[in-house]
Amino acid sequence: MTELAFVFWYWWVLALILLAVEILAPGFFFLWMAISGFVTGALVLLIPATSMAIQILLFSVLSIVTIISWKFYGKKHTITSDHPLLNKRGDQYIGRVFSLYEPIKNGQGKIKVDDSIWKVHGEDCDINSRVKVIAIRGTVFEVERLLTK
Repeated sequence: MTELAFVFWYWWVLALILLAVEILAPGFFFLWMAISGFVTGALVLLIPATSMAIQILLFSVLSIVTIISWKFYGKKHTITSDHPLLNKRGDQYIGRVFSLYEPIKNGQGKIKVDDSIWKVHGEDCDINSRVKVIAIRGTVFEVERLLTK
């Protein structure tokens, strides 16, 4: 019975498949396995007599090492954004002061923010009051009344 032999390009095809999966899946997990497949294929190309067990072991070890290395690198070099609130629309309004659009009665009212009307929760106050946004709960602003001088 003959042993199943992986030719170098088998590993490269596996690497291309893993790259395709990486494109479809979020994160950088399959990328490192694809790189390991390319490296394993290159070593099999250089040393064709490598046994199947050694090839699989090499691919496995390289995959584990590259994935763990990426995790450590990612923890040390976190990506910071110059617009941290870009996709957090409500959080952009925390700390801002607005006039009421509708008075707050029974803890609920409305404010007009730019071209939108937002529900607010806070202490009861009349329509002439100014409120400061202190928190966001879903699509409702938690506000506190500002004292007028």
